Amino acid sequence: KPNPTKLKLDGNVRNSLSSYRSAIARYGRFLSGFESNTGDDGFVQAKVENLQKANVGTSEQGPDQKLSLERDMQAALRREIKKLGNTLSIIDDGAERSVESGFIDITCEDEVDGSVVVIELKAGKADGKAIGQVLGYMGDLTVEDDSKPVRGILVAHEFDKRAVSASRAVPALKLVKYAVDFRFEAVD
Repeated sequence: KPNPTKLKLDGNVRNSLSSYRSAIARYGRFLSGFESNTGDDGFVQAKVENLQKANVGTSEQGPDQKLSLERDMQAALRREIKKLGNTLSIIDDGAERSVESGFIDITCEDEVDGSVVVIELKAGKADGKAIGQVLGYMGDLTVEDDSKPVRGILVAHEFDKRAVSASRAVPALKLVKYAVDFRFEAVD
């Protein structure tokens, strides 16, 4: 399809526009975090209400707890992606990649076989919906470029029985549990 915008784009129009959308979304999240730290309780309350209207999962510990944890997980994994797979390298320029079915948390490439690897993070328990989400992202990337194999990794604290069973039918999908390791150091 031709470029529907006034932006000059070289190469794949869909990927370029996707990168712009991701950058704008990331900048919006940055601004939201900055403004929420200013002490403007009205803004924070509006943000919470918008999250609730958007049907975003919340926890009893606070309305933004789960989202913050997933963001923190993503930042930590981006810093140490080799712990997930020593042949993985991040190819999404540090931002979630937009595809037709949503936003991929982290997009990598396997340096050995050249496959594209979709990484989806879940702060708590992953269910069948999370499997469907990863498979949707994998399908979107296959449609964008069918010359490279696509794999998926779903990272969560635990998985329900249906998610584990469903993943057995998809050899290109790997389930990985994460654990938090606290370290304490004395300050002199």
